[in-house]
Amino acid sequence: MRDHRSALLSAMLSVLLLSACAIGPDYVRPSAPEKTATPFVSGGEVASAVSLPEEWWRLYQDPVLDQLVQRAFAANVDLRIAAANLERERAVLSEADIARFPSTQISAGRTYGDSTSSSGQGSTLPDRQRTTTGGLTVSWEVDLLGRVRRSVEAAHADVEAVEATRDAVRVTVAAETTRNYVAACSLAESLVATEQSIAITRQTLDLMQQQERVGSASRFDVERATVTLANTEAGLPSLQARRQNALFALAALLGATPSEVPAEAAACAKAPALSAPIPVADGAALLRRRPDLRQAERKLAGDTARIGVATADLYPRISLGGSTNYARSGGSGGDWTFGVGPALSWSFPNIGVARAKVKQSEAQVQASLASFDGSVLSALREVEQTLTTLNAEQRRRVSLEQADRSARVAYDLAEARYRAGSISQIERLAAAQDRVAAQSTLAESEVSLNAARVDVFKALGGGWQATAGDQ
Repeated sequence: MRDHRSALLSAMLSVLLLSACAIGPDYVRPSAPEKTATPFVSGGEVASAVSLPEEWWRLYQDPVLDQLVQRAFAANVDLRIAAANLERERAVLSEADIARFPSTQISAGRTYGDSTSSSGQGSTLPDRQRTTTGGLTVSWEVDLLGRVRRSVEAAHADVEAVEATRDAVRVTVAAETTRNYVAACSLAESLVATEQSIAITRQTLDLMQQQERVGSASRFDVERATVTLANTEAGLPSLQARRQNALFALAALLGATPSEVPAEAAACAKAPALSAPIPVADGAALLRRRPDLRQAERKLAGDTARIGVATADLYPRISLGGSTNYARSGGSGGDWTFGVGPALSWSFPNIGVARAKVKQSEAQVQASLASFDGSVLSALREVEQTLTTLNAEQRRRVSLEQADRSARVAYDLAEARYRAGSISQIERLAAAQDRVAAQSTLAESEVSLNAARVDVFKALGGGWQATAGDQ
């Protein structure tokens, strides 16, 4: 018997020694790759090394855009869902945190019914009486191994991960609101350019038809001019549809129906432009800023804490408790009972399930670490790719602007030479077609360039910083 007591005492001492700190590994934030502190290799002339401002859309200096983004933050459906998910996760944290304190349970009851009693002659007589009962139970888990502390730590990390998810939605909402507003404005410019091109080609066709009637132009020239006009007019419905769809998407981002397209956005006729290169800083700033990376890091922290929760199940769980109960039947006096003492629960020696759960938790941490590393690489790749695309589109636009200027000059020269009789109708028509094509391509390039800028801003992860109302 003495040997058994010694073994039990040794086990209890081991538990007390382990209680000096929470069981399981302490979380260490993974370090970023060393080369992330260097500037992005694809920045070129479109980017600067300064830090991205929180409200990056204000770089467009467009009050309408500023107002639309704020409206989207207030009413967007996806943000409302993300906010509700965050509130739910905070409630889960509160539930985990309450486990650190004693739990209580009160019970009370009053019944009325028949009971039987002996009459002394071997028979029983019914006895109706009222019975009153009550009880109070108090229980508190002694968190010697830090199981509860690790549970709270994991729940807290889960809350921060969901906060990061909410912030990632804010990034998307800001970027897509800006994208659709700028697209609607850019496409309005494209529509004007297309309508001007249609006017030019229609004038050319009218002139051809007049000259055909007097015999100075052939049917072939008229048909060529007709083809040019038809092709130019064919591009108009597509542009109109794209602009209307951008406005519908903008309305949805604002939590409105398609019939509630913002009038100020529908009236925009010229896309806002950035007056300076996009501020991108470096990779280290990117890793601190992007919410998806913070979400992956917080998930890793929560999974690490859950190793401690699973490991604690390998050891005894001790609770302190007390209870008192009261019972009174009929007219007799009531009886009180009291109890207090520790309670120990342990799955030993059948701890195979607990060991399996520890292995599952350790494997989950390895998966979360790999996911975090992959997210870092994806973020760096995404920024470099969007910057490369923006650089290419910027260079393309410079060439298209030169082509448009030259096409305009060539058309004016062709018009003058044709009136002077120096060139034929075919040469004049070819110059008109070149001008129309250059103007249309330049307008389409403006749409692509503005979309590429927004892609860079979105990849940089700006615009998620919470306002006072989000706290």
